[in-house]
Amino acid sequence: MSAPNWKQKARYRFDNFMSSGGKSIFITVVAGFLVVYAAIGILRGLIEGSGASAERGEGFFRQIYLTFLQMTDPGNMAQDVDSSPWLKIPAILAGLAGIVLLSLLIGFITTALVKKLEDLRKGHSTVIEDGHSLILGWNEQRVVEILRELILANESEDNPAVVILADFPKEEMDDFLALTLPETLNTRVVTRSGSTSLQANLKVVSVATARSAIVLASATEEASRDAKNRSDAKVIKTILALAASRGADNPLNIVAEIYDKRHHEIVQRNCPHEISVADANDILAKIIVQTSRSVGLSVAYGEILSFDGCEMYFHGADWGGIAFGSLQFHFPDGVPLGLRTATGDLEINPPIDRRLDKGDEVLILAEDDSTIDFVKSPVAAGRELPLRSARLEKHIENELIIGWNRKGHIILEQYADYVLEGSSVHVILHHPTAEERAEIEALNEKLEPLEVTLIDKDPLRLETLIESEPSKRDNIIVLSGGGPDHEETDAEEADARTILILLLLRQIFDEYPDNTVNTRLITEVMDSTNQNIISRAGVKDFIISNRLVSMMIAQMSEEPDIKRVYDDLFEEDGSEIYLKPLSLYLEEIPAEMTFADCMLLAQKRGEVCLGVKVKADEENRERNFGVKLIPEKNTPYSFAPDDCLVVVAEDET
Repeated sequence: MSAPNWKQKARYRFDNFMSSGGKSIFITVVAGFLVVYAAIGILRGLIEGSGASAERGEGFFRQIYLTFLQMTDPGNMAQDVDSSPWLKIPAILAGLAGIVLLSLLIGFITTALVKKLEDLRKGHSTVIEDGHSLILGWNEQRVVEILRELILANESEDNPAVVILADFPKEEMDDFLALTLPETLNTRVVTRSGSTSLQANLKVVSVATARSAIVLASATEEASRDAKNRSDAKVIKTILALAASRGADNPLNIVAEIYDKRHHEIVQRNCPHEISVADANDILAKIIVQTSRSVGLSVAYGEILSFDGCEMYFHGADWGGIAFGSLQFHFPDGVPLGLRTATGDLEINPPIDRRLDKGDEVLILAEDDSTIDFVKSPVAAGRELPLRSARLEKHIENELIIGWNRKGHIILEQYADYVLEGSSVHVILHHPTAEERAEIEALNEKLEPLEVTLIDKDPLRLETLIESEPSKRDNIIVLSGGGPDHEETDAEEADARTILILLLLRQIFDEYPDNTVNTRLITEVMDSTNQNIISRAGVKDFIISNRLVSMMIAQMSEEPDIKRVYDDLFEEDGSEIYLKPLSLYLEEIPAEMTFADCMLLAQKRGEVCLGVKVKADEENRERNFGVKLIPEKNTPYSFAPDDCLVVVAEDET
């Protein structure tokens, strides 16, 4: 792509200025008036200064001049008050003709100006940006969440930009973003309207100079299977258009939202560029299961997946052969939790005696990439506290799932990897379809450690929930879906059903408080605006579907390898993130411990400590529900036995 000339740059900047709405139009009109006023004023001043005004024009040319004045301003007919009646007739005709003709001229100019301003607001000029993020497609909830994350990620960048191309009117996109996302910090958001699969439109948004592209699904998670298949087809076509626009020798980091796993393979086989596919159902189902294993884990994931707080980065330095265990104490901000070797292999929670070689990079959880600094001397040292040789004992579990959607089978398959044989899962679903019955029966046959039972009752009735004996369950998971007649529902309707079920469960728990101490309640929320309502219903762990997936998409667009990290963390094999009580680590808890002490304790169990959770604050939203990740290493804490460490470990025991 050739470098833009000064005319293209000027047109692009002018388009961006005019697209900001009424304010820019007012400024443009005032500026035009001042320019014309200044030009005419200077001209009259030059004439006055030359002495030409001393001569007074008479005769024929004076009459022509008076006619012009009377046509442009009928008030000038007063100059013919003392003229003969014959001259009054053309004066009247000139005034009337002037009114009609000038009205037509003004109307024409106004119409043309309005049309031109509308065209300018549509933004047809080529985007002149370099190293920008591209968002292709339009999904109101997803776009806002992704933009919010990219804005936070760009906070330390110089003049960053995000460009959106969608088959949606530009004016409506601009108005929606101005209403829902009024503050964009230092990030400029540029919108263009057009088909995302046309190379001509991709050229307009400067795909050749973009650093990443996010291709959004056109269908929501609540949509029908046919709608999702159509969405996948559109996404695949857009990906192929991106590949054709960039070429194999100019790779682009592409993050695509695709629902069907079969379509993943098609994309990977046919696109020469590196593509990260975000499967929302798979990701969220695994997070739900892991959250049910540790109360408070959803809060930790919410912070790790967002650019607001702490996030994961890859960082390289001259390590000097340092061991991984010692390395954790050499960063003023952040905690290393893994490695990316010089050959590209990924190791999460490597052995503490693993020495770093030249070209290795650490995977570190830090506040920002600008705050990561490897120092030669340790910034803190943990005390040698006696480690208690204790492990959590597994037991046969009794789970309850209320509702059903496409995440259901993934949740059950994941549970089968965690629980002991003989554990059971009951699924409450009102009037399940034949397909849902067959799916649940097949899972019961397939998953040997689990006994899966379908209960065909209405979960919106208090009697149904009481009969399910919620106080005897280890976990209760409320999924969005399973509405009346299983019709396609929007996020608001799905969340309304979820909230009603939670209120009924809370009523039962309030009546039997002693029986529900160990029951964990986890729910899926579609719309992030319902977060406050859900938390007031007594739920300590809730998964905000759209927000978490959007966070992951934004992070993958900044660092493609981060998907490999999450694939590892969300699987039962390998290491995952857990919250483990401090009583597992110590027989007697000292009056005061630093975070460095906690890190050293975790190392003795082959774990990496990422933070702490104070149980007394687990219902305090102002204190992030008691969870604090990567505190300063010398930060002192007065712990209780039920307080937890947030760790990366091989298993939950």
